[in-house]
Amino acid sequence: MRKRRAFIRIVTMVAVIAMGSGCAQNATKENSQAASSVSKINNEIIYASAKDINDMNPHLYTGSMPAQGMVYESLVENTAEGIKPLLAESWDISKDGKTYTFHLRKGVKFHDGEPFNAEAVKQNIEAIQANAEKHAWIKLSTKLKDVKVKDEYTVELDLSDAYYPTLVELSMTRPYVFISPKDFKNGGTRDGVNGFHGTGPYKLIGHKVEENATFEANTEYWGGVPAIQKITAKVLPAGETTYLALQKGEINFVFTDDRGADSIDVEAMDQLAASGEYQVVRSDAMNTAMIVANSSRQNSPVHEKAVREALWIGIDRETISKDIFNGTQTVASTLFSSNVNYANVDLKVRTYDPEAAKRLLDQAGWTLAEGKTVRAKNGQPLAMKLYYDSNSSSQKMQAEFIQYAMKEIGMELDLTGEESSSIANRRATGEYDLLFNQTWGLAYDPQSTIAAFTSDSAYKHTTSGIAEADELYRKIDQVMSSTDDDSATASQHGESRKALYADILKVVHDEAVFIPLTNGRVTIVAPKRLQGITFKQTQYELPFEKMKFE
Repeated sequence: MRKRRAFIRIVTMVAVIAMGSGCAQNATKENSQAASSVSKINNEIIYASAKDINDMNPHLYTGSMPAQGMVYESLVENTAEGIKPLLAESWDISKDGKTYTFHLRKGVKFHDGEPFNAEAVKQNIEAIQANAEKHAWIKLSTKLKDVKVKDEYTVELDLSDAYYPTLVELSMTRPYVFISPKDFKNGGTRDGVNGFHGTGPYKLIGHKVEENATFEANTEYWGGVPAIQKITAKVLPAGETTYLALQKGEINFVFTDDRGADSIDVEAMDQLAASGEYQVVRSDAMNTAMIVANSSRQNSPVHEKAVREALWIGIDRETISKDIFNGTQTVASTLFSSNVNYANVDLKVRTYDPEAAKRLLDQAGWTLAEGKTVRAKNGQPLAMKLYYDSNSSSQKMQAEFIQYAMKEIGMELDLTGEESSSIANRRATGEYDLLFNQTWGLAYDPQSTIAAFTSDSAYKHTTSGIAEADELYRKIDQVMSSTDDDSATASQHGESRKALYADILKVVHDEAVFIPLTNGRVTIVAPKRLQGITFKQTQYELPFEKMKFE
C-alpha cells in the first residue's frame, strides 16, 4: 500500500511541477495579469476546450456536446424533479404506451427566422430516422414507427412497442433535437447540413477550425435573452497551456468536458482558487468512471473472467480518489451509484486485495515462472492494452498507477493515449482490450448505459463474450418495454422493472466487464464574480444562459 501511495504521489508531483515550472519565476506578475484581464471581460465567457467543436450537425455524433447544447433544444428537459416541458409545453401518453402526443410551444423561431412547428418536428425526426443504423444505440430509434402532424402545433409519435424511457431519450443532447429545415442537405441531415440554426439560447456566429468557436446570445430566445452576451470556445492543449492561459486571463472558464477529460488537474484548480480570482464549483455525483473490458476479444486474456476480476481487486480506488482527485471524486464499487434509479442492488463486494488477485490468477492457470515478471498461460503472456484519453491528465495518471499496480501481480498493461473520438471508435469496433470510459450520467441511467450493452456502436463487444449474453439481452429488451415497475402488479406484465434491472446489473457485475473506479462530477473553474453557476442532470451540457457577471 505504501509503495503504491508513494508511486502515485510521485506521479502527481511530477505533473504539478511540470505544469508550474514554466511560470514559477513570474507567478506574481501573472497573477496580477490574471486579475487585470479577468476584470476586463465584462460579459463574455471564454472557455478552454481540449478539442474543436467539430461538425455541429445535431443529428450526428462528432460535434462538441456542450456547444450543441447551447444551440439546439429538445421537446422535453430532464431535471432533478423529472421530465419537464421545453419546446413542448405538454404531452399525452396513450394507455398502451405506444402513442405520444406533444403540444408545442408557440412563437418559437429557429435562428434563421424559420418557425418552429409540428412540421419542423416531423422533418427533423424523419431525418434522424433515415439514418437509423447510426442511432441504433438509442432504443427509441428502433421503435419509432411514424410521426404525424395533427395541427400546426401538435405532433404525434407512434411507437411499435411500449418503451418507458421514451421521454428521457427525447431529452438527450442529441440526436432528437431540432435544426432549421432550411439547413437540410438533400432533404435530410445524414449527408451533412448547410448551417447550424437551432432554437437555443445561443447562435454559432464564427468557427476557426482547431482554434476557436464563437457563440452570441439569441436576442429572440423564447426563454428570455441570456445575460452572457458572448461565449467563446478556445481550443487549448490540456495541462500547462490551459493553466497558463487562465493565469494570464486569456481564458476565464474551464470545465470537465463531455468525455470526462479534465483540462487541468485538481492541484492546479486549487492554486487558482487560492489566488482569490477564481472559484471552483463541483456538481453532485453524475456518473461512474470505469475501465471497460472487451469480453468478446477471444485471443486476449481479457476474455477470461478471472483476469477481469483480478484487475478489479488489484486496483486501489481509495488511493485514486484521495491522491489523484483529492477526494473530489468518490470511490465507486459498482457500475452505478446507489442514487441512480433501480441501481440500489445487493451485489458482491470486491475490495482491494492484490494477494487475492494473485490467487485468482494462479487458480486460472496464469502462473509466474521463476525469473519472470509477467504471468503466462499456455505460452501466452498476461499482457493487454489499456487506452486512455490523451487530453485527460487524470486518466493518464490513473493509467500509470494501475499499470504499476498490475505489474506487481504479474499482469502487463501497455498504455496508449488517444483522442476521445478514436477511443469511441475503438469501443464501437471492438479494437481494444481495455479502455477508460464513463456511464451515460445521472439523467440517462440506468436505461441509456444498459441499452448500450446491446448496441454494436457502444458496448456490444464488452458484453457479447460472456456466457449469459443472450439472456442478458433478452432481459434488457424486456425491461425497456415494461409499462409498470410496481412488483405488486408484476404478474400482469411478467417480471417487474425493478427485478429485471437487478438481474441485469448482477450479470455484468459478476462478469466484471465494467470495472468501476470513481463516481465523477462536473467541475467548473470560473471567475469569482460569475454568478448563477448551476448544473443540469447531465455532464454533457451547462446552462450558460442562467449565468451572469455581478
